[in-house]
Amino acid sequence: MPSKKNQEELVQLTDKLDKAKAVYFTDYIGLDVSSITELRSEFFKASIEFKVAKNTLLKLAAENNRLEGLDDFLVGSTAIAISYDEPTVPAKILKKFTEDHDKPEVKAILFDGEVLDGSEYLKFAILPTKDELLTKLVLMLNSPITILARTLSASMTNFVNGLNNLKNTKS
Repeated sequence: MPSKKNQEELVQLTDKLDKAKAVYFTDYIGLDVSSITELRSEFFKASIEFKVAKNTLLKLAAENNRLEGLDDFLVGSTAIAISYDEPTVPAKILKKFTEDHDKPEVKAILFDGEVLDGSEYLKFAILPTKDELLTKLVLMLNSPITILARTLSASMTNFVNGLNNLKNTKS
């Protein structure tokens, strides 16, 4: 019979895996305390939960959420980075962190209910965030309106000359 602490942890992990948009499973062994503290700080700034978890509890939590394919990756030490909002942010943080450090190694990614190999995180790291995509969309939508406003605010002479040039090219 698992201890009460493990049972509570299992319930929490099951709930977290269910609510998460993305979970990055990493191997943290080899990082010193200051490096792990630095990584935790970066995750905290981005509202990403980073914690060490027992593989057996992770396997049971995955089983409770009907997730398959994680058992092969849950070997050795495992820390998880859980994103509830933006699924690409942990990948960006891990990529930036591994430029200065050799670890952590990403073992697997749970993305939208699908288990992916850890090497896929680099693909997620180069994707723009939701905010970046929304900014690009607004700029693209705003561009024609801006051009129209500039055209309408130009002096009447330039507008008439533009119409005459258009007339000449059409005839």
